[in-house]
Amino acid sequence: MPVVAGRSAAELRIAGLSRFSTVDWPGRLVATVFLQGCPWDCRYCHNPDLIDPRGRGSTPWEAVAAFLGERRGLLDGVVFSGGEPTMQRALPDAVARTRGLGFDVGLHTGGAYPHMLDAVLPALSWIGLDVKAGADDYARVTGRGPSGRAALRSLDLVLAAQRERAASRHPLGVEVRTTVHPDLIDDTRLGDLGELLADRGVRRWAIQRFRATGSRCGEPESPPLRLDRLPRERFERVEVR
Repeated sequence: MPVVAGRSAAELRIAGLSRFSTVDWPGRLVATVFLQGCPWDCRYCHNPDLIDPRGRGSTPWEAVAAFLGERRGLLDGVVFSGGEPTMQRALPDAVARTRGLGFDVGLHTGGAYPHMLDAVLPALSWIGLDVKAGADDYARVTGRGPSGRAALRSLDLVLAAQRERAASRHPLGVEVRTTVHPDLIDDTRLGDLGELLADRGVRRWAIQRFRATGSRCGEPESPPLRLDRLPRERFERVEVR
C-alpha cells in the first residue's frame, strides 16, 4: 500500500451526511458522507455546490463519528462520496476510523487522484467508479484538460485489486458506471468506451441515462441515445438505469 502524507479525520471538509441511503451502495443500507471539493467541472453534475475545493464544509467529523457510533448494528456500511473524496488528504484516516467503528466502507469516485485511491483501496469493501468517456473525450465532459489518463489509471488499480482479492476474506465489490448525456457522448463513442472497459477487465457496467432534474444544465439538445452499439456480450451484466 502506498504511503500518503495524510491528515487527521478531524480536518475532513464534510459538506453533508445522508443518514440512511439504499441507493449509494447497491443492496445495502448505508450512511453517506459527502465531501467538499472536486477538480472537475462536469456539465451534468448533480452536486455543483460540492465542486469548490475552498468550501469549508458544514459538518464536523466528530458529529459524523458520534452518529456512526450510535448506528453500529443498524447500518450495513458507510460510503464516502462527493465532490471527489480522494481530493482530501484526510480521507485515509476517516476511512480507517470508520472501519474501526465496525463498518464496511464504500467509495464513490471519478478516479481523479490515482495515488490517493491506491492508498485507501485496501480498506474498501466496495467502490463505485465513474468512467465518463474514452480518454480522448474526457475534457469535453469534465471541462478540465487531459483528465482521462488519471481516470483510466484508477480503473486499472481498482480492477487489479478486485482480481487480487477475489478469493480472499475481504473481496472488493466494484461497480463501473457511465452517465450518458446525449450532448456529450453518442452511441458510437459509448460503444467504443464499452470495448475499452471490457478490454481492461470490467465485468459489470452500469449505464445511467442523464436526468435533468437536480442538475445545472437543463435538458439536452440532442435526442436520447439508442444504446444499440453496446458490446453487451463482452460483459457479465450491463444495466441501464
